[in-house]
Amino acid sequence: MTTTTLAALVPLLPFLGAVAGLALGRTAPGFVRPLAILPTLTAAVLAVIVAVRQGGGRAIDAATQLTPTGFVPIDLALHLDGFAVLVAVLVGLVATCVQLYSTAYLRDDARYPSYAALVSLFTSAMLLVVYSGDLMVLLVGWEVMGICSYFLVGHYWETPEARAASLKAFLVTKLGDVPFLIGLFALAADTGSFRITKILAAVTNGGLDHPTLIALLLLAGVAGKSAQFPLHTWLPDAMAGPTPVSALIHAATMVAAGIYFVARMLPVFAASGAALTVLAVMAAVTMIGSGLAALAQDDIKRVLAYSTIGQLGYMSGALAVADRGAAVFHLISHGAFKAVLFLAAGVVIHAAGTNSLAAMSRMGGLARRIPDAYWTMTVALLALAAIPPFAGFFSKEAVLVAAEHTALGDRTVAPAAAGWTILIAGLLAAVLTAAYATRLWLLAFRGRGAELPDHGKQPLAMTSVLWILAVPTIAFGLTVGAIGDWFDGHALTPSLTTAVLSTGVGLVGGLVTYGAWRHTTALAARTPIGAVAAHPGAEPALVEAEAMTSHTAAYGTIADAPDPADPGRLLLGPLHRHAVTGFHLDALYTAVFVRPVQGAARLVRFLDRTVVDTYVNGSGAVTRLLGTAVRRAQTGNVQTYLSALLAGSLVLAIAAVVFANVNAGS
Repeated sequence: MTTTTLAALVPLLPFLGAVAGLALGRTAPGFVRPLAILPTLTAAVLAVIVAVRQGGGRAIDAATQLTPTGFVPIDLALHLDGFAVLVAVLVGLVATCVQLYSTAYLRDDARYPSYAALVSLFTSAMLLVVYSGDLMVLLVGWEVMGICSYFLVGHYWETPEARAASLKAFLVTKLGDVPFLIGLFALAADTGSFRITKILAAVTNGGLDHPTLIALLLLAGVAGKSAQFPLHTWLPDAMAGPTPVSALIHAATMVAAGIYFVARMLPVFAASGAALTVLAVMAAVTMIGSGLAALAQDDIKRVLAYSTIGQLGYMSGALAVADRGAAVFHLISHGAFKAVLFLAAGVVIHAAGTNSLAAMSRMGGLARRIPDAYWTMTVALLALAAIPPFAGFFSKEAVLVAAEHTALGDRTVAPAAAGWTILIAGLLAAVLTAAYATRLWLLAFRGRGAELPDHGKQPLAMTSVLWILAVPTIAFGLTVGAIGDWFDGHALTPSLTTAVLSTGVGLVGGLVTYGAWRHTTALAARTPIGAVAAHPGAEPALVEAEAMTSHTAAYGTIADAPDPADPGRLLLGPLHRHAVTGFHLDALYTAVFVRPVQGAARLVRFLDRTVVDTYVNGSGAVTRLLGTAVRRAQTGNVQTYLSALLAGSLVLAIAAVVFANVNAGS
């Protein structure tokens, strides 16, 4: 088969698996798990073959016109460059691991067939975005992911947290998609095409008439999809979904789509220095704000969610200094270790019977009971904190080096102010990242207290994928010297200055957090913490759902716990109560947007029911009264009818005589 044929099969196979899974879910449930795993696994293998054939060389393009669409044609097009083929491998690998993990995690879930089909459809949509060479085809995958996220985040629809989170994720991302769609049409109007290669050629030749407006409209959609400030608030709440879904969204789909889109269309954004500056500020605020919020969260998955927001901020920062190689390098690296973190968190929640770090800090022996999750999560947290030689160190260094070159004027595509903004924010975020990674590890695995009932050995389907994903977490960064051709030929090797600075500040953040933990850990024994719903033998998904419910019931919120032994509370001081709520952005949006919209809706309902319905009901009442009056005249008595007829005739005759006399007199 040709490379383009294989590439076309990559998104098609998971789609066919999703359709078959939905069709056979009730009639032949035994086929559901093979239909979930095998098409996705085959797509991952084909993605590897496509990547090998492409080899980081010249991009491969293929297109066919679906149907005439007027002035701007829409083509079913493929565009396979080094970025696309590597990201597709990441998507296929993570999706396969998620499907395999889910067979054990949701082993007794009655809704597993629809869940598995939606995961396959989600995977297919992301692969369509990655390989697409036409923006309208890309938009199809973009929107399908939004629909899939709504259903998957709301999988535990019995819980109010899941229902609210799924609706919030859908509405916030759609809020960004409206200007995004307008930006796509404006881009096509300026360049005369939806084909990515033609658009980029037009931009190179100065064919973009409104670069700043178009770039800012597109950035709104990217901020929503990739959870960047100020449209990031949906992502922490989306942790109400099953843990495998969280891993898929955070590591390989959905949030990665926005970053990938900007990387693919970077010349459009680079045509406007103002747009790059806005992107830099957005990335800096996202990095620092999410780091502070992660340091205050009690839910282990919300810590990882804010971590994802911060790491996406690093990727946005690389794009703000016009280095898409560094951005995609960090996207792939982050996808590997973040998948490990979320899938390991699922094992931790199952073993501990809680998602509360405060509760875990009062448990003994958790690391010994789940050694696979303990060791792989430790490695992934080291990668997250950018400790050498793990992948996160090399990819984060690539971002900081790009920012340094822009700040010092070695690269002039982006404004120097954008470079300084990203460099300073990136170093501050490195301190915070090391701090919350250290806090999570200490509270989860160095707890002191009684051991809870043992759930027994974790399923092989859950633990094996942790080690599979740990391989790129450890080794991918070591390939930095050999993969430059896949990333526009730019060198991704660290520089001595940024390496020393970022590693140094990271170690400081970790050591300070460790010291705070040693200082506060004595308080743990004197403060009992609840929110544990342990059910030995229960499926992990059930334990997770009950853990979320018990956390809210015990503490009043999913985000916080009144734990004086929390080192994050000591480190943040008065800032803690603001950071734990995400700096009250949800409250602000509720006051500024939600309540006015609800008030307007109530006003419309009042006008509809009280004013409009009054006229409608009034016309009906008048008709009814007239009908009643006419009905009273219909007595069925012939004499009455004749009397009325004679009386009427008499009245008409008198009226005619009077009218004739009046006319004669005039």
